[in-house]
Amino acid sequence: MTDSARSSRGLTRRPLLGLALLAPVAAQAGEGLASVLAPGARVETLYGEGAWCEGPVWVPALNSLVFSDVRRNRMLRLPEGGRPEVFRAPSANANGNTLDREGRLVTCEHRTGQVVRREGDGRLTVLAERFEGRRLNSPNDVVVARDGAVWFTDPTFGIVSAEEGEPRPSEQAGSFVYRCDPDGGLAIVTRAFRQPNGLAFSPDERRLYVSEAGAALDATVPREIRAFDVADGRLTGERVFARIESGVPDGIRVDTEGRVYCGAGEGVRIWNPDGAFLGLIPTEGPCANIAFGGPDGRRLYICAGPRVLAVETRMRGAGLHG
Repeated sequence: MTDSARSSRGLTRRPLLGLALLAPVAAQAGEGLASVLAPGARVETLYGEGAWCEGPVWVPALNSLVFSDVRRNRMLRLPEGGRPEVFRAPSANANGNTLDREGRLVTCEHRTGQVVRREGDGRLTVLAERFEGRRLNSPNDVVVARDGAVWFTDPTFGIVSAEEGEPRPSEQAGSFVYRCDPDGGLAIVTRAFRQPNGLAFSPDERRLYVSEAGAALDATVPREIRAFDVADGRLTGERVFARIESGVPDGIRVDTEGRVYCGAGEGVRIWNPDGAFLGLIPTEGPCANIAFGGPDGRRLYICAGPRVLAVETRMRGAGLHG
């Protein structure tokens, strides 16, 4: 069955952008977010029928948000001003998504342990599957740099949970962050994490942020985001950028002025580039991943459990492709 043939199955039609989930965010989040959110900004529910929504990415060629519903083994598409459609099912328990420099969708698959690229005709090209002859764990989140290299995290969530993949023993010595060269060469760029999760570059791509999500499986693991200096495809200068008191840091995005946004606990936490905490955009239930998008790149999409939310911001997301 084709993607388009599946598009109307298993979805309840409902109006979009019609339900204000919260009171005005700026009133709750504090004055620190005045540079990010306009007065009276509201978080609205776009979709509320998922199992565990993840990996949002704005795809200009489709004028749509594409996201994963990991535990229902499918990806969905929300057209601007339209209604939800199934984009790909089954999806190999797809999680994180991004676009490459040519606007092609790059996706992390839990079930297969692969990072794949969707070509213009819908075919999937495998970009990464094995390291030193052994299967990857369950690639989770992914970004593409200006030079075309694909950077991704590889925790074990998809091989320890039948809900999110297919349980099997890990073939790797740990959970690492990888860089896949445009020519296909794959290298570990850091081994410093128990369960690396979200990642994002600063606007100039001289800094990489990575979230440590090991607390999801072991409460003793620090709940933190780390920063690295980036040069010639290598990472140096590891340091803690931010710590959170509750929840688990997940997806990360950065705006064009370098502010860092992370889905963590019950909301989106935001910091200045120097690590100063600005405030929280609260969500009802755990917040996973986030993405900037919309026609002007200023809408912040938020995946929070069964829901996909959106709030209009003053800022544009950094590194938007396509």
